[in-house]
Amino acid sequence: MAASPIIKLENLTKKFGTARGVTEVNLTVNKGEVFGFIGPNGAGKSTTIRMLLDFIRPTEGTITVLGMDSKRDSLAIRRRVGYISGDMALENRLTGRQYLEYMAGIHGNIPWSNVQKYVDRLQCEIEKKIGSLSRGNRQKIALVAALMHNPDLLILDEPTSGLDPLMQAEFAKLITEHTSKGKTAFISSHVLSEIQELCDRVGFIKEGKLMSVTPLNELLAQSFRSVSITLSKKATASLLKDVQNVTDVTVDGNIITCKVSGDFTPLLKKLSSHRVTDMLIREPDLEELFLGMYETVEETA
Repeated sequence: MAASPIIKLENLTKKFGTARGVTEVNLTVNKGEVFGFIGPNGAGKSTTIRMLLDFIRPTEGTITVLGMDSKRDSLAIRRRVGYISGDMALENRLTGRQYLEYMAGIHGNIPWSNVQKYVDRLQCEIEKKIGSLSRGNRQKIALVAALMHNPDLLILDEPTSGLDPLMQAEFAKLITEHTSKGKTAFISSHVLSEIQELCDRVGFIKEGKLMSVTPLNELLAQSFRSVSITLSKKATASLLKDVQNVTDVTVDGNIITCKVSGDFTPLLKKLSSHRVTDMLIREPDLEELFLGMYETVEETA
């Protein structure tokens, strides 16, 4: 028998009067996977997460988390979940140590040694009052609080906000270690590189509706990079015509811009007989990726 999903949403709907919430979201998240939940601002990501934890309740539909009903068993669910909110607010009057000791007590007197290992790995400043810390240092303390009790499920809304690249890399290691134990992570993030590195599947939400759920390998296959090429001489509009993996070609004097998906080899072969003085390659941001996918979904609807 297949294992029950860690998260299951059925026809999940939340209405805020005339304001948009979420509409008929159906989704399952499986044990041991890292699920990315992404979409534009105001799409319904945080609303969905708040319903998962019973901070707000759906207008219609059902939510099952860790095999339990989100309403009836909300306290039992929270004991087994590590959570970071996108609008994180900590107690600014406490030092980091005091806050983490308080959270360890709430989780059932977690040994300080278990807390300290995360403090060390994330290089937290715990002797200063939280209110005096930078956004990144506050975020690290929130991460420790989410991880200290070895939760079965992590629900993280913008978890690396304010972190420097070294700490983002350490965060990725922590998530990988977490799921290697058969545990699960549900991550909402605007950082495309983070999604690409960590997630097994990605759900795209727009205007309160779940547009698609895509395995990571398919997501990467659909992504493209914007390329700007500067030649030593004036370019012609036909130079990159019909080149494999190259689309949306425009020419302005000796500068060519285009989009490339997949392998760059056909483009480089075409340019090999020309003198290239500069080439700029830009990775797609999430908004571009969303727009491309949403347009495809809407065209086929």
